[in-house]
Order: sequence, then structure tokens, then C-alpha cells
Amino acid sequence: MMWRAISEAEPGPKWAGLFQEYWPDYKRWWLKEGDSARPSYGESRRALVKHMPEIVPLYDQLCELAGGGDQAARFLSFYCPPPYLAGCSQAIWPGKEPVLVRNYDYSPTAFDSLILHTSWQGRRVLGTSDGLWGMVDGMNDAGLALSLTFGGRRVVGEGFGVPLILRYVLQTCTTTEEAGAALERLPTHMSYNVTVLDAKRRYLTVMMSPDKPALVTRAAVATNHQETVEWVSHARFTATVERERYLLQRLTLHRDPEEKFIKAFLKPPLYSIAFSAGFGTLYTAVYRPRKRQMEIRWPGTVWPLSLDDFQEGGRSVQIPGAA
Repeated sequence: MMWRAISEAEPGPKWAGLFQEYWPDYKRWWLKEGDSARPSYGESRRALVKHMPEIVPLYDQLCELAGGGDQAARFLSFYCPPPYLAGCSQAIWPGKEPVLVRNYDYSPTAFDSLILHTSWQGRRVLGTSDGLWGMVDGMNDAGLALSLTFGGRRVVGEGFGVPLILRYVLQTCTTTEEAGAALERLPTHMSYNVTVLDAKRRYLTVMMSPDKPALVTRAAVATNHQETVEWVSHARFTATVERERYLLQRLTLHRDPEEKFIKAFLKPPLYSIAFSAGFGTLYTAVYRPRKRQMEIRWPGTVWPLSLDDFQEGGRSVQIPGAA
């Protein structure tokens, strides 16, 4: 798998080139249930104006760079996208310099393999791209970091794909409290758990759902269920309960040093090679928001990245179990 780290302060030719490269695959995914299954451009933009007005100018700018097409604009709204599932484990290591650590478990054929460093609308953001402006984990220059896991529920409703919700939070929020309030009010199309850590060591996990109010918790750990397991077969397959218990034990029964805790994500039961069944661990991300630094890790490899001293580059990675 080839990863790239790309920096572009304002949306421009680099982002436009990325869109043209990725759009054929995203278009097939977006239309897999038919064009009429997705909301119109008008519906999509009105939803953005209602719920995320601060980033509508950015959205309009990206639509223009993408060529101004109807389907591209609807896709970029992330409003009511096709359902998608991921695995994932995430936890806060609560040391003097707290760390957010996460595994992203997904299909390698449906992943951007892209780290974006942007200064859109005057806010510097660094993180792992999804949909070319959404994010599955990231950090901003206020020292706010966050990541997502799938919430383990089948229900699909009217709302946004969670990667755009993460981008919105990183663009508009500076503290855990602000992020929690935004996550609590924003409509999501599926159930997700979003864990947030800020520069003042405050953290929370918001359990978001399309059919009931979001639940704001003080949980330091999130895997692929919410308060209780609803989707039993998915829970068994992903070992979500076992992974949650494992992480809680590492945090409470015998507090691991930071590096030992991080390395636990690179081994079972947290690390998965179940790519033949649809998804395995594509990477481990480590966020140190007080230092505004992140790392992407694979077994035997660490790629350090800095929000303040970002270096473009690439990594070719052999992921165990991935074709």
C-alpha cells in the first residue's frame, strides 16, 4: 500500500488533482444504489447550510475545484451517503502528555491512503483523509485531536457521513467542550463513537446515532458498540467487547507506560488481519495534541508527522494479511 502526505494551505491544484484521481472510484461507490438513492444537490447544500454553515464557503470552493458537476457536489456534501462499516479501536492514554491512539480497520481497496495538512479558512488541520476532505482521525492547531469508530448498529438515517463531521469539528472547535457540543447536535447517517482529546488533557467520547440523541460520555476507550451490543454477529466477528475489555485493563489494572500501551495496538486482539472478510488494521495513529504531533505506525515502521513542521512525503507499506 502506497501512502502519501500532502500539504496545501488553501484548496488549489493539488486538491483538484487528488479529486480527479480518486473520483472514478468514489463515484462508483456513491452511485452503487443508483443516482436517485442519494439526495439532490439542493437538499445536500441546504443540509450543510443548516447544520455546518461555517464551512459552506469551503464546500463551494471544493465543488468548483472538482469541476462543478452535480454528482461530485452531492458526494462532497457527505449528506446521506451509502452505508459503510469499519472496525477500529481507540483509547486515551492519560499521562502527563496524554495521547490518543487508534487502529483503523477497513478495506485497503476503499481507503485514501492519504494524510492531509491544510490551513483552510485559517485553521491548520492534520489528519487521515476520507473522501478527500473528510477525516477518520485528525488534529488541529488548537491542540484538539479526535478519531472515530463504527458504533455497531444497523440503523441508517438522515444525516452526514461521519468523516465530514470530524472535519467540521476540527475546522470550528478548539476544546473538548466545544467538540462535544458540536458532535451532540450534528445529524449522522449511521452510529459512530467519536473520541476527543484537547491540549488541556480533557477528553470525552460521544456515541452518535441517527435515531436517538447523542450520548456524551467520559469514556477513554471506544470500540464497535455503544452502551450495549445490538448487532450480535458483528460484535462477535469484530470482538468488540473483548477489545474494549482489553484496553480498559491496560488502562486501569496495570497502567502501561506510553510506548508499551501504543505497541499493544500493533498486536492481537487489537490488531486484525481479517482482510479476507472485508477489513483489517490498515494503520495505527498516535496523536499528541499538546505537542501538535502525530505518528502513523505499522509493525516495524513509525512515520512521524508534525503540524508545525510538516514534511510532504510517502511510504510504501506491506500490511500483514492485505492482498
